Amino acid sequence: MKINKSLLEKIDEIGDNHQSINKETPIRLDAFNISKEQKIILIEEKIRDILEVLGMDLTDDSLVGTPKRVAKMYVNELFGGLMPENRPKASSFKNKYKYGEMLVEKNITLYSTCEHHLLPIIGKAHVAYISNGTVIGLSKINRIVDYFAKRPQVQERLTLQIVDEMQKILNTKSVACVIDAKHLCVNSRGIADITTSTVTCEFDGEFKKKAVKREFLDYINLDTEF
Repeated sequence: MKINKSLLEKIDEIGDNHQSINKETPIRLDAFNISKEQKIILIEEKIRDILEVLGMDLTDDSLVGTPKRVAKMYVNELFGGLMPENRPKASSFKNKYKYGEMLVEKNITLYSTCEHHLLPIIGKAHVAYISNGTVIGLSKINRIVDYFAKRPQVQERLTLQIVDEMQKILNTKSVACVIDAKHLCVNSRGIADITTSTVTCEFDGEFKKKAVKREFLDYINLDTEF
């Protein structure tokens, strides 16, 4: 999913004027009072109820295992980012190479779930930071994106959570994130516009400077296909 000139212009227009939302995922205080295994059992019952209300014959060979499959998928995969033990370990290293320019990890594949209709969000995340003396392993950036994506989400919140987590790990404000994603709640239902994608961005620290922001956007627009 390449970022073209019109998209770069759109990001510039958004600037720092995007709506402020709560960065925390709305999770109840008692969310972890029961185990993953108990959650799977309870969700399996609810999915079975939903399918039965819809009129499906759950004795059919194709459907008999569906409630459990869905329950396990919800707990272990799609919404695995709700479990604190899945949070990537916050490890960083001294910037012994004295690399002083921005580091950009682009085209990070993103799969999430819209919390309004529980339909997929599919897109790319582009993340950058400028070292304040520490660096992070490249794959850890992907893991951070994946962790916060694997929960019922709003794209604006997801963007902010990625930046906030990177800032905590790296002890720097100079982090940026752009997400370009398709929401199936728009593409496959309602208006059913299959061409629409949503762009969100967050720039902090040095990335608030126009020249630095432009450099980052130019990097993610760079054709690096191999």
